[in-house]
Amino acid sequence: MSKFIHLHVHSEYSLLDGANRIKDLPIRAKEMGMEAIALTDHGVMYGVIDFYKACKKEGIKPIIGCEVYVANRSRLDKEAGLDFNNHLILLAKNNTGYQNLTKLVSAGFTEGFYYKPRIDKELLEKYHEGLICLSACLAGEVNQAILKDDLEHAEEVAVWFKSLFQEDYYLEVQNNGIKEQALANQKLIQLSKKLDIPLVATNDAHYSKKEDAYNHEVLLCIQTRKKNEG
Repeated sequence: MSKFIHLHVHSEYSLLDGANRIKDLPIRAKEMGMEAIALTDHGVMYGVIDFYKACKKEGIKPIIGCEVYVANRSRLDKEAGLDFNNHLILLAKNNTGYQNLTKLVSAGFTEGFYYKPRIDKELLEKYHEGLICLSACLAGEVNQAILKDDLEHAEEVAVWFKSLFQEDYYLEVQNNGIKEQALANQKLIQLSKKLDIPLVATNDAHYSKKEDAYNHEVLLCIQTRKKNEG
């Protein structure tokens, strides 16, 4: 049986969202008997060098990635109310993938920035080589279509990504106790069987220990400028 590896992980560089310290990630992975761990911060790669060094120090394989924001239209369109974005996980499987990931993330800032650094499908077509693609969390385009009960569009999106990434495209399922996620998982499993797209289980980890949940909640309250009424 293969060992579980976290492929969707946020550090402090996912500002006011990730509570994981980069230096602690490989240590925690080793404690849990894992041989590798990914870093997929929101829209940025600021932590990848420190992450790489920290993982190498602990004998853990670093997987360099990013949870990118994909413009629903073009990265060049910036119109209020129309140009929202979807999440997507990209992981570098080799040096070519790493170079392409840096180009995508850089273009997200220099060309597509609109509230957040955004790429689009045109850039993905240009710089997809060497990258593994996961369909992401509930904010991913496939899941968003599922939650709107637009299964036809969800299938169209999945087919587009599969045609681009081939065997390196995965539908991402999570078990996080969220009702919408449970619904999405059911439909993702159906899509996986229908379209012959493999599933991958992730945890969208924003903190590494149960006792860190409160600290993470504080970060989110600062980000959203709201109080936790729970």
